[in-house]
Amino acid sequence: MQIRLVVVGLAVAVLIGVVPAQAGESEAEAMLNALKALEGNWQGTAEGEGTDALPEAEKPPQVNHEFRVSAAGTVVMETMNPSTDHEMINMYHLDGDELMMTHYCAGGNQPSLRLIAAESSPEKLVFDFVGGTNLDPAVDEHIHSAQITLEDNDHVISAWSGYKDGVEAGAMTFHLVRAD
Repeated sequence: MQIRLVVVGLAVAVLIGVVPAQAGESEAEAMLNALKALEGNWQGTAEGEGTDALPEAEKPPQVNHEFRVSAAGTVVMETMNPSTDHEMINMYHLDGDELMMTHYCAGGNQPSLRLIAAESSPEKLVFDFVGGTNLDPAVDEHIHSAQITLEDNDHVISAWSGYKDGVEAGAMTFHLVRAD
């Protein structure tokens, strides 16, 4: 337990810029390591994409996200609403010197997004669409961008933008708190 606290503490220090990236570590590697520090279970609320218009009794209940480091530490897997009809998975990984994310959507498509380094920081990761499978971005509904704001070790805001017919068609924001 004490070792995990030290590792999490160092990861948080990297997130807030107190400890610089390790010698030889790229910015993309540092940001992937920041995502690794999210490992665990998170709970929160969702807003947007029609949830505001729903009567209070029909609003979605609390959302759950799980972050898990896998593949010998080379991938972070985020499961959104595990074991539900709307379970979706985001896989974060390096592609050379770039941080990538693939969103495995309940809608059956798999948009790929790349970290926009110029707009990102250790506290805010900004991703934008670069392609995908099972979708035509000019017409099909799909996730087109994402922004993950790491407020502190226990609070994350994850904002998603969807496109349809080649234009923005909705947004969803998750306010997450570490559950364990």
